[in-house]
Amino acid sequence: MKTLRLLSILSVCAAFAATAQAGALEDIQKSGVLKVCMWPDYYGISYRDPKTGWLQGIDIQLSEELAKDLGAKLEYFETDFSKVVSDVAAGKCQIAMMGVGVLPSRAEQVDFSAPYLRSDVYAVTTRSNRNLSTWDDIDRPGRVIVVQKGTFMEPLMQKQLSQATLEVSVKPGEREREVESGRADAFMTDYPYSKRMEMNTDWARVIAPTKPVQLTDYAYAVPKSDPAWLARVNEFVAAIKKDGRLVKAATPHALLPIVVKD
Repeated sequence: MKTLRLLSILSVCAAFAATAQAGALEDIQKSGVLKVCMWPDYYGISYRDPKTGWLQGIDIQLSEELAKDLGAKLEYFETDFSKVVSDVAAGKCQIAMMGVGVLPSRAEQVDFSAPYLRSDVYAVTTRSNRNLSTWDDIDRPGRVIVVQKGTFMEPLMQKQLSQATLEVSVKPGEREREVESGRADAFMTDYPYSKRMEMNTDWARVIAPTKPVQLTDYAYAVPKSDPAWLARVNEFVAAIKKDGRLVKAATPHALLPIVVKD
């Protein structure tokens, strides 16, 4: 009896280990579902149009392409940059496709594909703000600069600013409201979001850096220790660069200047 009981326990443990090692690719093949983390407020990347409710952006289009390549149904899990890494690590999705910046702190918790976009940092102020004309005007006494919690601009500005006051916004649209109202001088963002502000507001003015501040690669984030899935995602990234799907997806969203083609 003891031997049978031991064999039963061992078989359960073996089955559990096999499941744990199966990885995302096998899960997708078995379920027929690809679960993608995305932030629906990232203009040009993964954005829900407030008028139509439709999702659009380069990573909406490319996630559809990945699902098609895998022969899987696509399911989105909505998140934001303050929790996307923990959501991926916890298995709430198999991949994050939302312009995730490759940072050492994030790479400790998830693995990244090869990059497909690369952006620097931009400041968004108002057309009427006479305090900010150039990049050198940002870090001055009395200036208030806002960043979105969880974005790579948060740790960057904590290091960069020595005279201006840094505020961290949490709620959607909070940083925009702070700047438009005049309570803050500018908020820091990336190329895609700066294009949103230029194209969709009548008050925003974008200040580009005069020299590179921090060029950041954007890549797809997947759970750690799943080499087969990471290899398959990298295969997809290489394919869309070669066959033109990356350029095709970037073009309607004005993202060609930041596409990584190699």
